[in-house]
Amino acid sequence: MSRNHIELIKLVVASILVGILSALFGDALKLLTEKYETRLFTLVQGNRLYLTVFPVIGLSIIHYCRQYLFRRKENKGIKEIYDTLKSRHNELPIYKIPSHFINGLLTVVFGGSTGIEVSTVVASASMGSVAQKKSMVHHLYRKELICAGVAAAVTALFNSPLAGAFFALEVILKRMSIPALISIFSAVLSAWTFNLLLDPEPMFHIHITQWHYHAFPYFILLGILAGFNSAYLTRCVLFFKARFARFSQHFVRIAIGSLILSTCLLLFPQLYGDGYSAMKSILLYNEGTIPTGTIYLMIAGLLLLKPIATSATLAAGGDGGVFAPSLFIGAFLGLLLAFILNTVFHLQVIPINFMVIGMGAVLSASLHAPFTALFLVCGLANDFTLLVPALAACYTAKVTAKMILPYTVYNYVVVKAK
Repeated sequence: MSRNHIELIKLVVASILVGILSALFGDALKLLTEKYETRLFTLVQGNRLYLTVFPVIGLSIIHYCRQYLFRRKENKGIKEIYDTLKSRHNELPIYKIPSHFINGLLTVVFGGSTGIEVSTVVASASMGSVAQKKSMVHHLYRKELICAGVAAAVTALFNSPLAGAFFALEVILKRMSIPALISIFSAVLSAWTFNLLLDPEPMFHIHITQWHYHAFPYFILLGILAGFNSAYLTRCVLFFKARFARFSQHFVRIAIGSLILSTCLLLFPQLYGDGYSAMKSILLYNEGTIPTGTIYLMIAGLLLLKPIATSATLAAGGDGGVFAPSLFIGAFLGLLLAFILNTVFHLQVIPINFMVIGMGAVLSASLHAPFTALFLVCGLANDFTLLVPALAACYTAKVTAKMILPYTVYNYVVVKAK
C-alpha cells in the first residue's frame, strides 16, 4: 500500500473521530443552553427586572473567564478559522474548545441575543486542528480536518449533513478537492449517524403541506427583502464592533453593551437568547388568525431591534455570530410579508412557507451561502417540498445582499485586505 493511500486512510479515521466528537460537543452545548436559557427566562417572565442584570452578569463572567482561564485572548468567531487556514503558522489551540463552550453557553443563557452555532463551529474546527497533530496526519491535510470539524458541527446542531458539508465548502474552504470531500463527508456522516443513535428532538416542529405557483413571485420578493435585512444586520454588527473597539476599558464595553441589550430585552423579551423559543411559537401560528396592529408593531420592532441587540452582545464581548439571528429575522420577516399579502392584498398565501423560506433567505444573504441555507431549512422542516422556491429565494437574497455589501460579518477583514 502506497504512502498516499495510508495518509488518506488516516485522514478518514481522523475525520470520523472529529465528526463524533463534534456531534457530542454540539449536542451537549445545545442541551445545556436550552435547559438553562429556559430556566432563566422563566425567572424573567416572573420579574422583568432580571433583564436589567442578567446581561451584565453574563458578560462580566465571560470577561473574567477570558482573563484568568483562557490566556486573556478574546474569541473572534469564524475569523479565527480564516486566520488559521491562511497560514501554516496559525493554529486553533486546544483551549479554544472549552473557551467557546463556556463563553457560548454563558452568552446565550444570560440573554445575549445570539446563538451557540459559531461557538460550536470554532470549537469543532479546533478539534480538527488538534486531531491533525495528534493522529499524525500529514500537515497538508490540516485544512481538510479543520473543515471536517466545521461541517460536523453544523450537521450536529441542525441534523442536516448536506447543510454541514455545504457550509464547510461555501463559507470556509471555498474550493473543492478529493481529500477535502473525503474528509468532510466522513465527518458529517459520522456526526449524523451519532445524532440518529441519540434520537434527538427536532429543533422545530414544522409541517409543510404544499406551495402554490402563484406565490413564486412573492418568494422572490421575500428574497429581496431578506437581502436588505441581512445587509442591515451586517452593518449593525460591524458598526457596533468598530465603535466599541474605541473603548480601551473592558468594563466600559460591558456596561454600554449591557445597557443597550437590556433596553432591547425590556421592550421585546422575545429577543432573549437565541430566540428559538419565540420562533417555535410563531411556527405554530394558526392560519385563521387575523393579525392586529399590535402584532404588526411587535414584528416590526423585532426586525428593527434584533440586529441592534445582537450587535451589542457581540461588541461587548459575547460569544456568537449571526447564524441564529439570521434565522430569527427570516422567520419574522416571512411572517410579516405573509400577513401583508393576505390582509392587504387578499392573496391567501401560506404563512408557514414564508417563515421557513424567510429563515433560509436571510441566512443565505448573511453568509453568502445559498446551498447551506437551502439544505439547512429543508433539514429543519425534514421536508423538501419547498426546495424550488427556497432555492430561488436564497439565491435572490444572496445576490441582493452582495449588491449592497460585497462582504459578510465573517469575511469583512479578509475582503478589505485584498
